Amino acid sequence: MEDNSLEQEKKSKNKPKLKILKQIILVLFLLGIICCDIIVYLLYGPWHGFRDWLITTAMTTFTHQYLATWFYSNEQIEECLNRNRIEALTGYTDESLINIINYNQIKVSSYKNEYERQILEKDPNNNDYKIIEIDGKKYHGYMAVIYDPSRIQVCVANNLGSSNGEMIETISKRNNAILAINGGGYTVPKPSIMELLGITISNNNLLSSNHNNIIGFNKNNKLILGNFSSEQALNNNIRDCVSFVPYLILNGKKAEIYGNAGYGTASRTAIGQRADGIVLFLVLDGDRKNLKELQCKT
Repeated sequence: MEDNSLEQEKKSKNKPKLKILKQIILVLFLLGIICCDIIVYLLYGPWHGFRDWLITTAMTTFTHQYLATWFYSNEQIEECLNRNRIEALTGYTDESLINIINYNQIKVSSYKNEYERQILEKDPNNNDYKIIEIDGKKYHGYMAVIYDPSRIQVCVANNLGSSNGEMIETISKRNNAILAINGGGYTVPKPSIMELLGITISNNNLLSSNHNNIIGFNKNNKLILGNFSSEQALNNNIRDCVSFVPYLILNGKKAEIYGNAGYGTASRTAIGQRADGIVLFLVLDGDRKNLKELQCKT
């Protein structure tokens, strides 16, 4: 009798525990179903915001395109990229639109607007360049204002043709630079050897050649955009250049941008030159992570 009563007592104590465990399992099961439904809705539902973000972000990478191809067909990916794109600008820089002004010899006392003030009002502690912090709803970054375009040049890694590459800080220190941004592209063919993409010219030296769109400076220190062969680039006195697209502004004309432009959420770098010759380096962190202060060395 005593053994039966003890056993019944144990069973009565275990019942609440089993009930709680069943409830936990049921809740987890329901949460799992809800999560699966949310994922399926985001991936394939009528709202294409998440789908566009995933495809465009994945397809602009070298090694993570599978994040899009796992879930979508080639037709779906192509349709998304066609909906989120930049209408490419074509043509060449009109040099006559650029009149380089030496602001060391001119004192600016008034400004057209706040943008002009921020660009032309120099840092009292730095006569060479100025850093402007940029903050928006979905991005954060820095713009470097370079007043003398003749000081900008293309520098490359010492170990081109290897699979290791070099950090921008290393390249910068070797060239005694005070500002730098990444520029140009590269390919990684098997067996994982990095090769410069398109045309690369550094200090009048041709480092890679292939007919391509370039962005670079000629010997008049004007920023030149256009589609050149390596021979054409050298014949047009291009002293430093890399190959990259897209062109967002050409001769004052803006490119048409649809959706997220096909680039998703990613950190981006841009370079441009104003009509007065001032060069702008723009570095944006699209996912709003804390961006270290621009310490470029170029």
